[in-house]
Amino acid sequence: MGSINGVGAAEQVREHLSALAAAIDGLTECDLTGLQDSELTSVMQQVEKALRRAGAVGHRLIVETAERSLPSKLGHKSVNKLLIGVLRISAADASARVTAAKALGTWHALSGEQLPADLPETAAAQRDGDIGPDHARAIREVIRKIPHAVASSDAAVAEQILAELARSATPEDVEKAGHELLAHLNPDGNLTDDKDRKRLRGIRFGRQDKNLMTPISGHLDPETRALLDPILAKWARPGMNNPDDPESPTGSTEHPTVDHDKLAAAAGRDTRTAAQRNHDAFKEALRALLGSGILGSHRGLPVTTILTMTIDQLEQQTGVATTASGGIVPIKDALTLAERSHPVLVLFDHNGRPLHLGRSKRLATADQRLALIAADGGCTRPGCDAPATMTAVHHVHDWSKSGTTDIGVLTLGCDGCHALIHDGPGGWQTRTAPEGTEYAGRTEWIPPPHLDPEQKPRVNHRHHPKELLERARRKANARKNADTPISREQPQRPTGSDGTEEFP
Repeated sequence: MGSINGVGAAEQVREHLSALAAAIDGLTECDLTGLQDSELTSVMQQVEKALRRAGAVGHRLIVETAERSLPSKLGHKSVNKLLIGVLRISAADASARVTAAKALGTWHALSGEQLPADLPETAAAQRDGDIGPDHARAIREVIRKIPHAVASSDAAVAEQILAELARSATPEDVEKAGHELLAHLNPDGNLTDDKDRKRLRGIRFGRQDKNLMTPISGHLDPETRALLDPILAKWARPGMNNPDDPESPTGSTEHPTVDHDKLAAAAGRDTRTAAQRNHDAFKEALRALLGSGILGSHRGLPVTTILTMTIDQLEQQTGVATTASGGIVPIKDALTLAERSHPVLVLFDHNGRPLHLGRSKRLATADQRLALIAADGGCTRPGCDAPATMTAVHHVHDWSKSGTTDIGVLTLGCDGCHALIHDGPGGWQTRTAPEGTEYAGRTEWIPPPHLDPEQKPRVNHRHHPKELLERARRKANARKNADTPISREQPQRPTGSDGTEEFP
């Protein structure tokens, strides 16, 4: 609005707001019952795109408010306080909006010159309506964790790749791919600080956070607390099960092998909080429980922790490993867990699929399931994030229709997705991607016509974040090459075998 006088600017804004209000009134009063299914989903997508673009307008308003020092003029201590007072939103919402505007908004120097956004590609994706606040938040969290030692040019490329990925993926996809990206940028594997992880220890349940820690929250009923208390009394005593003290006794204080003099000495050295002792006792008790064998089996495998890592990760001891339940574990911690493990070597072909492991019976073997856990990571229906522990082995070609139980035609599917595979109306179909295609050997799911009239086969990338990053990298390079002609004098990055720019 810089070139428009005050009256003209106000008039223009009023016209746009009137049109916006009229459009919303019209959509509110529209009869949606006459829309076909495909039309209804299309309307949902268009409304969502408009709301995302409106978020970018909100960033402009916050920038203008801050640069005018409007909060102090109106008696507010900060932009956050002004938003709470003017918009009647929560403090958390106000904080989130201001944080987003700082990273995605276009700010100005004292001279009036526009400053580039902290996350320019992410800001552009939101202006286009392709990503929403959750996408942007996931990207910000990944970029925030890039070590300072990483070159700024590499960090910029990382943001470009994540923004491109966000245009066609979910915030959860961006978050998961971000873990892979951080592992690539930080090959030493110290993605989080050990002290932070120890400080966060406590009995809280929830999703893994950015520190790869899992919070636990909630309440225990009296019976559960009564069952837990005697375990903690024995296993969480000062000096017991202390991972920071090699002389600390492990297990229960009442075990006959425990030297009580050593326990007393270890207790004197124990500086852990009660919550940390509870955490360590809980971990040691789980380790003992899993090692006892009394839990039997789950989906054909012993109840235990299953970790997947590559030979390169094992040799270099860097990066992160994945668990069959969808968790992420730093390689250093994974190797500690593996000290008491039984290793299984699975060989894959050049398409990333297990080599032949066949069977003439209907039920898959434990070895076949282990191979599928390593190859598929979880349910293979596109968009499903169910980890391998929540899946069953599915025959790509139905066993009842002469399908075989060979590793090349087996896949993982959770119970809900498996039920979608049928020959009736609305049923999905599965097949193995043919040789010569991008994901040869992978399981393709063919959606029913009401979801995709063309019924294009799809693969699930949710458990393969490296694939998401690779696709986003190619798209980002293609977009950059289309938008900006490359000067001959400009130094070029090395390219990979596919002709695309290597990262980082």
